[in-house]
Amino acid sequence: MSLDVPCRVIGSALVAISLVASTPAGVAASPVTLATVASVTATALPKATTFTELSGLPQDADTYGKLSGIVVHPARTVAVYALPGGKPTATLPAKQLGSQTWVPVVEARKGWYRVLLPSKPNHVTGWIKAKGLKKARSRYRAIVKLGTRQLTVMAASKKLGTWTVAVGGPETPTPVGRTFLLALVSPKKKAYSPLILPLGTHSSTLDTFGGGPGTVAFHGWPDRKVFGKAVTHGCIRVPARALKVLAGLPLGTPVLIAP
Repeated sequence: MSLDVPCRVIGSALVAISLVASTPAGVAASPVTLATVASVTATALPKATTFTELSGLPQDADTYGKLSGIVVHPARTVAVYALPGGKPTATLPAKQLGSQTWVPVVEARKGWYRVLLPSKPNHVTGWIKAKGLKKARSRYRAIVKLGTRQLTVMAASKKLGTWTVAVGGPETPTPVGRTFLLALVSPKKKAYSPLILPLGTHSSTLDTFGGGPGTVAFHGWPDRKVFGKAVTHGCIRVPARALKVLAGLPLGTPVLIAP
């Protein structure tokens, strides 16, 4: 059984290369210290990052639904709410893993957006104020079918490619549901993959891995024999061409992982 090599991200620096449930994967038109927002300081509430677990926030009820492609980016740290107009529950920083934070919108109300967050538990969402956000639309989406071990990347209705990939093994399955491209990490040392693309989702069976929080990612793999097999700790290993296409997608782009 071929395993993912452990990897660790400290700030934006990648050390001791590894991944899967470790640290793991720009935008368009794509742990930091940032400014105070309103009366909420960045240290007063938990940060909505891949390293944290949040409570008191709504879950994404439409786990396999198609996202609109609207993505938003906070220019500075913003407060996250369980309900519009309620009390802040967390903060969403402007950068994560060395990349700008772009998150997909799952619901909109006047002056507010409910967005997918990159924290645990999987599918956690939160409301952020629309004022001051940068907004874009990604016409792209990536679809992973675990049963057939296939990755398809779409640009609107145009298929950019379909590839056979490696997915999580029986004891460390790749988590299902809709998520998004969170970041793009370039390892500073020679590694199993030239790029790592963390997603906004985590292993459902590993709380930590290789010193990281169990973040699932797209990444390459030097041995092509693994493609088509369920052998990873939860990450999705992709061929070189697929990795190149994925790396060109805007951050925040929707990713659907289906059974």
